[in-house]
Amino acid sequence: MTQNIETATLGGGCFWCTEAVFLEVAGVTAVEPGYAGGETRNPTYEQICDGDTGHAEVVKVDFDTNRISFKEILEIFFTIHDPTTLNRQGNDVGTQYRSVVFASSAAQRASAQAVIEQFSRDGLYDGPIVTEVTPLDGNYWPAEGYHRNYYANHPTQGYCAFVVAPKVAKFRQKFAHRFQA
Repeated sequence: MTQNIETATLGGGCFWCTEAVFLEVAGVTAVEPGYAGGETRNPTYEQICDGDTGHAEVVKVDFDTNRISFKEILEIFFTIHDPTTLNRQGNDVGTQYRSVVFASSAAQRASAQAVIEQFSRDGLYDGPIVTEVTPLDGNYWPAEGYHRNYYANHPTQGYCAFVVAPKVAKFRQKFAHRFQA
C-alpha cells in the first residue's frame, strides 16, 4: 500500500518527551525536534532557552494517514502533556514550553480545535485547555543534531529517567494498540 504522508508540528513542553513518545507510535514515519513560532531565523537551543525568541520547542511528526489519523496523533499529544498550564510543563517554565499545535492546513486547524472542544466537553482535565492553535507558516527550524533520539541515547540521564520515561510509559499503557516496538 502506498503511504500518504502528512506532517504535524506540535509543542508540548520539552521536545525530548514528545519525540520519545512519537518515535514509538505505529504509523509515524519520522520525528524531528525543532523550534517554531518565533521571530529569530534558525535559532539555537541556547537562544530558545533564554525565552526571548518567541519559539516553542516542537516536534515535526510525519505520519502515514493510511495507518493513523491526525486526530489520533492529537489524542496522543493531548494525553502525554498537560494542555492546561500556560507556558509551562512541570518544572519547565517559559513560552518555549507552551502547548501549541502549528497547523499546516485549514483541515488541521479545524481538527485541532474540534479535539480541544471535545476534550473540554468531556472534562478530561481539571482546568481549561490553553493549547494555542496557530498556522505554521513555514516558521520551523530543526534543532541541533544532539537533540535527536535524546531519550534513547540518554535513558539514565536525570531528566530522561524522571520526566521523559513516565510520559513514554503513559503512552504505552494508554495507547498499547498504537505502540510499535
